[in-house]
Amino acid sequence: MPTFQDGLEQAVQKAFTRPIPKSAGAQMRYLVKQYKSTKQVAQMLRISQRTVERYVKDQIKKPRKDLAQRLEREVKKRWQPQIRQRAKETAATSEGIVIDFRARLGYTAPIGSTDQDRIRHLTVALPPQYAARLFTAQEQGATERQLQEIAADALKEVYFQDGGRRAGSLEEVRFTDVEHIEFEL
Repeated sequence: MPTFQDGLEQAVQKAFTRPIPKSAGAQMRYLVKQYKSTKQVAQMLRISQRTVERYVKDQIKKPRKDLAQRLEREVKKRWQPQIRQRAKETAATSEGIVIDFRARLGYTAPIGSTDQDRIRHLTVALPPQYAARLFTAQEQGATERQLQEIAADALKEVYFQDGGRRAGSLEEVRFTDVEHIEFEL
């Protein structure tokens, strides 16, 4: 199941100006430089300190598949922090964020209206204040559910209520079965 956390992270990674290091040795050297310790990198990757040192010296070149994935994920988390921050600030202050998803959306509305959940595939441009809320919540360690609630609030205002022009009595929008989620800065 795709997650909002991953979607936001991938959107920020699209702003990178240079590709991440390709080889395992180069990735390991980058992490050691960031952490200033082979011991901390070893603990983070759940491998021995000696193994980290061997990757740094290019004595080992091909990691196991699970280690390669962890290594790449950790490098991407830390790659180009200033570019990453600038992209988030731009989305949060002036440009907003585009959300593309296929999910079951439910909502609470007054009696007599149709409020049945249904699968929708939407691409919606969200205003900067919602991008700011999403990124702030993510940085503060928000759960997947909390990120979904922020996105649902944004969809309620932008898509369903069209900035106050319709569906004024709509009370709540909620994501249930998320099949696809992607963000674009």
